[in-house]
Amino acid sequence: MPVSSVVRTTGHPGYSQTMPCTVESADPARQLVRPALCTWGLEDDGALVVTELVANAVQHTQGHLIRVSVSRPAPGLVRIQVVDRSKIRPERRNADDYSERGRGLFLIEVLTDHWGTDLLPFGKRVWAVLAEERVV
Repeated sequence: MPVSSVVRTTGHPGYSQTMPCTVESADPARQLVRPALCTWGLEDDGALVVTELVANAVQHTQGHLIRVSVSRPAPGLVRIQVVDRSKIRPERRNADDYSERGRGLFLIEVLTDHWGTDLLPFGKRVWAVLAEERVV
């Protein structure tokens, strides 16, 4: 399946890529986020955040594709998002010490300033925002 990438040439800077809704897409998602942050002169936990967003989409949607985006909507802010075909909003769980799953949204909550979900006509967008002062 071909992968499509888009670089925004107008508006605030951003990069997005459509990828298969599979666990293997976590690596290309990280490869999308890391260079964008480097281009903007930032380093952060964005690679881990996008990995968790992709894993959540893969686990909870029946769709075949996801859309991963990273943007800089304003100076000092980075927004990472994953769009999938499911309309079910993610919910943070409290995993016990022995659970193998259920920590992804907790990690996103800890690593970002805020996160959320936007329902779309065909699915949802799960996003997380990092502020530059936290980007170290």
